[in-house]
Parts: sequence; C-alpha cells; structure tokens
Amino acid sequence: MPQPTRLYLIRHGQSDGNAEGRFGGHGPTPLSKLGFEQAERTANLLAKEEINAIYSSDLLRAVQTAEPLAKLLNLKINKSRAFRERNVGVLESLTFDECKEKYPRDYYALVHRKVNYKITGGESYRQLLSRVSGELRAILRKHPQERVAIFSHTGVLCYLTLFLLGAIQRDTKQTPWIITSNCGINRFEVRSLRNVRVLTLNDTRHLSSITGNDGFAAR
Repeated sequence: MPQPTRLYLIRHGQSDGNAEGRFGGHGPTPLSKLGFEQAERTANLLAKEEINAIYSSDLLRAVQTAEPLAKLLNLKINKSRAFRERNVGVLESLTFDECKEKYPRDYYALVHRKVNYKITGGESYRQLLSRVSGELRAILRKHPQERVAIFSHTGVLCYLTLFLLGAIQRDTKQTPWIITSNCGINRFEVRSLRNVRVLTLNDTRHLSSITGNDGFAAR
C-alpha cells in the first residue's frame, strides 16, 4: 500500500493584533516578540519531521512564521492568497468589544459560525471554505506521499480541519469551532479525501516552556 501524504496545518505565531485582542483579517500585522520565539521553536520541531514542501498564507504573520522552517530545510515558501484568513470586512483591526458595539449583527454571525453569512465588506465562512479547500486539493494532487506544511490562520485551520473530517456539507448552516493556538499543529495522514487519519489537533507541547501550555489544550 502506498504511503499517505502527511499534512501539517500550523497556525501563525502570536501577532501584535493577537496580543491586543483584535481581529486580524487580511491586515498586515506582524508577529510579536513571543510570536517570533514560537515560530523558531515550531521550526526546530518540524525540521525533524522530514517536511518536503512549505506553503503559507501570503499575509505577513504567516510568512514570518514559516520563514525559520524554510531556512532550516532550505525550502521555498509557496505563498498563496488562498490561505489568507477570512476577510472580516468592517471588523478588521477592531477588538471583540468594539465589534460587538459597532457591528453587532456581523459580530454575532461570526462568533456563532453562521456559515453562509457574509460580513459587511468581507466574506462568508462558506466562501472561505471554497477557496482554502480548492487550494488544498491542488496541493494534495501535487505532493502525493510527501510531507507538506501549511502555515495559515485560525479560521482557515478550523474550516480545513472540518473539511478533512467531512464535518461540513452543502446544507450545513452552523459549525463548531476547532481552536488552534498560535503555532499549534494539526497533523493528518491523507490517502484520499475519503480516507483521512487525524494524528494530532492543536499540538503545542513544543511551546510549553514559553506559553505555559503543556499539550493540546486551547488557549
């Protein structure tokens, strides 16, 4: 039996926006000091797992997180707009409290994961799913039996994970939220999209000494 493709979905390190509790969206917010340290530790771990290809959202915080691994392995970072975070439109750069006060309809639709609701000036979770799942399909076709790391964002990783689990369908209106902490790692073995094995979700053990998180618990 041929070997499966090993897929690593990694959230970017803590950004300045994360530290301030703001919605990042498509904004160019960089990593914080902690975020850079998380990225280095994540690279040191993943360098031991024989990664063959690296993909990343083209947003700064994701690229900065991918760079240490790319340097260690001498691999190119394949940057893709498709792996950008959800476009949150009018909510971008606002805190949760500011969103709730200024745009309550958009805010509640977002936090309740209304899949088909399009945020004012932004996109819906359904639109997010369409672009990220299409890109993932292309990557799986290109890298059979290889080990692929994808650096992206919390919303993207939630919906890619739901997609891989077969947990979201055409008639799905709301979804659960699968949390991935900054530089948390979701690992999968993929033989086909109908034959997916989950290995880890939100693995942050490599960050325990700097974040106080000792395993898979959400932060």
